[in-house]
This record gives sequence, C-alpha cells and structure tokens, in this order.
Amino acid sequence: MRWLVVVALLVTCSVIQVRSDGSSHRYKDGEPVPLYANKVGPFHNPSETYRYFDLPFCIPDHVKEKKEALGEVLNGDRLVSAPYKLDFLVDKESEHVCKKKLKKEEVARFRRAVRKDYYFQMYYDDLPIWGLLGKVDKEGKADPSEYKYYLFKHLNFEVQYNKDRVIEINVRTDPNALVDLTEDKAVDVDFMYSVKWKETNTPFEKRMEKYSQSSSLPHHLEIHWFSIINSCVTVLLLTGFLATILMRILKNDFVKYAHDEETADDQEETGWKYIHGDVFRFPKYKSLFAAAIGSGTQLFTLTIFIFILALVGVFYPYNRGALFTALVVIYALTSGIAGYTAASFYCQLEGTNWVRNLLLTGALFCGPLFLTFCFLNTVAIFYSATAALPFGTIVVIVLIWTLVTSPLLVLGGIAGKNSKAEFQAPVCTTKYPREIPPLPWYRGTLPQMAMAGFLPFSAIYIELYYIFASVWGHRIYTIYSILFIVFIILLIVTAFITVALTYFQLAAEDHEWWWRSFLCGGSTGLFIYAYCLYYYHARSDMSGFMQTSFFFGYMACICYGFFLMLGTVGFRAALLFVRHIYRSIKCE
Repeated sequence: MRWLVVVALLVTCSVIQVRSDGSSHRYKDGEPVPLYANKVGPFHNPSETYRYFDLPFCIPDHVKEKKEALGEVLNGDRLVSAPYKLDFLVDKESEHVCKKKLKKEEVARFRRAVRKDYYFQMYYDDLPIWGLLGKVDKEGKADPSEYKYYLFKHLNFEVQYNKDRVIEINVRTDPNALVDLTEDKAVDVDFMYSVKWKETNTPFEKRMEKYSQSSSLPHHLEIHWFSIINSCVTVLLLTGFLATILMRILKNDFVKYAHDEETADDQEETGWKYIHGDVFRFPKYKSLFAAAIGSGTQLFTLTIFIFILALVGVFYPYNRGALFTALVVIYALTSGIAGYTAASFYCQLEGTNWVRNLLLTGALFCGPLFLTFCFLNTVAIFYSATAALPFGTIVVIVLIWTLVTSPLLVLGGIAGKNSKAEFQAPVCTTKYPREIPPLPWYRGTLPQMAMAGFLPFSAIYIELYYIFASVWGHRIYTIYSILFIVFIILLIVTAFITVALTYFQLAAEDHEWWWRSFLCGGSTGLFIYAYCLYYYHARSDMSGFMQTSFFFGYMACICYGFFLMLGTVGFRAALLFVRHIYRSIKCE
C-alpha cells in the first residue's frame, strides 16, 4: 500500500509543476503581464496546429520562448512572447503593433488560413484566449470563386481584474478593421490593438470556473444524467434478466448433478460438469496470454489513478499538459505491476521462459504505440506542425522508458517469478483433452465477441460523444464524477456479460474458454473504434491527411488499450465464476 501512496505523491507533484510559469500572479500598476502566443490552426482540426509566427504576423524585437513541461510539449503547445503589450491596468486605444507590407506569397498564406477557419490561441497570465484570424464573405455568392476573404487587423482585449490580480480576459475582433486578401497582390497592413481594464468582484481562486461551467450548464447536466439513468436502467434490466436465468439454470444444474450422484454414479455426465477434466487445461500461447493479462492490469491501474487525480481536481480546464504528464509518469511507475502480474501468472500456467514473457509484456502495448507514434510524428514533421515532438522531448521519453519503465518491469517480473503462487484449480485436469462437439455458427468466437461488446458499449456510447468532442474538439469536459460512474457501469457489464457467455460456452461442452473470455471482454474496444468511424464522418468536420491519420492512429492505440484492459476484467470475472461452480460440485 505504501508504494501506491508514493506513486500518487510523485504524480501529483509532477502534474502541479505544469501549472504556472512561476509567477505569483500579483502585479503592480503598469507592470508587464506575460502574454504568450501559442499556436494557430484550422478550427475543425485540433491536432493540426502550427507555431503562431509560421504565419507572417508582426514579430516582436525579442522573441522569448517559454520553457515548457513534458506534458505541454506532448500537447503541442509552443509558447512564445506575443507582439502585444498588455501592462497591468494600462488602457490603450488603437495602439500600433507594426505596419507591414504583405508580399503576394504572404497574402496567399493568410488567405489559405482564413479559408480553413484558422484560429489563434494565446495565454495571458495563464488564462487562455482564442480568436479567428479572419472571415469569408459568402453572402449572395453561389460560386466559391466569388467568395471574398478578409483578415482582422484590430484586436480588442477586455481584461477584468480584482485588486492586484488578473481574473478574466476576452478578445474581440473589430468587424470594421479588415484587410482584403481576395486578390494575389501585395497589401499594406497596419496591425493594431486596444486594451480596456474593468474591475470585478470575482476572487482569484474562482477565475478558472468560467471554463468549467460550459460543461456543467443545466441542459448539459440533464443530458449527462439522462445518459447515466438510461445506461443504469438498461444495464440493471439486462443484467438482472441474465442473472435470474443464470442463477436458476445453475441451481437446476447443482440439483441435477447432486441427484445424479445419489442415484446412478455410472450415469454419463452431460453439460459443463462433463468437461470438468478439461476446463482448467492451460490455454495455447500461454506466454502471450499472461503478457496480455499483465498489460491489461497495468492499464486498469493507470485508469484508476487518472480518475483519482481527476476527482481531486488536478485536471482543471487549461492546466496545460497535466493529463499527458500524468499518463507518462503513471504508466512508467506502474510498469512493475505489469511485470509482476504477467510473470506470476505465466509461472502459474507452468511456463518456463519467463524472460521472453517479460519482453513480450513490455512490448505488447508499447510496441504498437511506438510504431504509431513514429509514423504520426513523421507526418507532423512533414507538415511542420507543433504536434511533431522536438528531439529533446523524444530523448526524455526514451530515458524514462529506459531508466524507469524497463527496470520496474524487470523488478516486477522477478518478484512475480519468485512469488511461487500456484494456480488454484478446484478439479484435476485429465491427460488428454476431450473433443469439442460441433457447434452452431453463432457460438463461434466472432459472433460471441459481437454479442459481448454490444451491451457494454450501449451503456457508454452517449458519454463517448462528450469525451470525443473534448479530446478531438474544443468542448471542455470537467464532469469526471459522471465519467467515473459510467466507467464502473462499464466494468460491471463487461464482467457480467463475459461470465454469462462463458457459462453458455461451457454448457455446450466447449472447454476452450480462456482466450474466449478475454476476447469477449475486450470486444468493447472494437465497438469504440467502430464509433470512431461514425464520429469522424457524421459528428465532426475534421479533414486532411494529417488530422485523419492522427485521429484514427491514436484512437486505434486507445481502443487497443481498452481491449487489453476490459479483456483482463472479463477473464478475471470468468475465472472467478468457473472456479466457483466447479468448487460447488463433486467431480470424480
């Protein structure tokens, strides 16, 4: 238990470090307040972002790059000093930033940005600001070649303060201060800005609440609670129905088998009791199976830790990179769990090559994730996007994997191998396996996976939209308590449906339930990936090769992680159930 507390403390410390740039957020009259320009990019393509000065804006005399934490870099943040000066309590009216003659190529770049609905993002005293670069005039024009493109050249900043602290900032563009970019010709642009300060009574501690309120609005909460109640009712009805049937059948089975033992000991056994000598026969590819269970257990632990941090308020809106930092740190620190679980279970399955099993455990999730990252990082480099990780960050991640993840994995594996735990099988296994009788097509692995994945997915699909809109859009998600309830429902349904399908499989005298229970439990991950296809085509406006490859590439890794985690939950539930029913009967 002590090591869990240590992990929690380490993660919390590393995440909190992401917050501010070290300032106390207190300012005197006329004192400079840090304003950083972050990135620009198409509004509908959240992964496709570029450095602010990749577009030909006014560049300040001294461009200062802000030092960023690991999570901020992973998030694609590249903060540099902005060309605007917003000193504390200093109002400005139509202040000039610079006068610039845009060349023909620069006009074309701005026009392309306006056409793609580019937005900019800045941070003022750690408060986020957004705005659009320009507008497209389509009024009364049916032909796209007749559209007019305009760049906003005047920004109006409205800043609210309380005593010596900044509380809120908004930016508006002046609709009358426009630059026509329609034609391919050089244009003179006079970039300007205005600043207005207003006093407010909002305390500094509550200044971030504005950003979390959007997801806590009454109509949003109603939808969330409706989805929860809908899921709960559906799940309770279906699981109750299955539980009633299962309990009644099991009760009849126990009575029947007890009666058979009393009346005719030589009577031939049928049903799940008939295969008692094969049900605990170890599965094929036991090294891969143990590695999958180890990786799934690690990902389950990672998810629980992330929920704990979310529920205590670490992931408040725009705590830049906090989630990515937490994911990297917790994954590294929990690799010992994967090593211990995999090696211990592999030895219980009478495996001998535990070193190979440990290597497989380390590569099972990290391998596909690394290959996906290499491909997507190459795409981001080709696009010169901020999603491309700098060489230094890649070195840091490799060092974390080499100096933390791998040693902990090995230590966990050694501890698991030396645990000397034995597999608790309530019945003996026969020397030769029984032949599995011919079964109808719907009892095959794929139809069973389809049945197993649908019910858990139906319990979470409404909440999935909000998560996708937050991760792959600009919606803010802060209702972690509801998400946690949905996660608990997902685990319960996954466990129950896997147990039910395992029983029906054993009743059909099919004793190869090990891999089947894992695949059925994890099949919800495949349904989530199918939802990705629906979300991309029907609920989002994402486009372009880079955004599409990032969306489907990283969602494939996330869904694969869900597959391993829920597969482990399904197998553990099935194993408990199978042990229980065979312990309850007398087998010769």
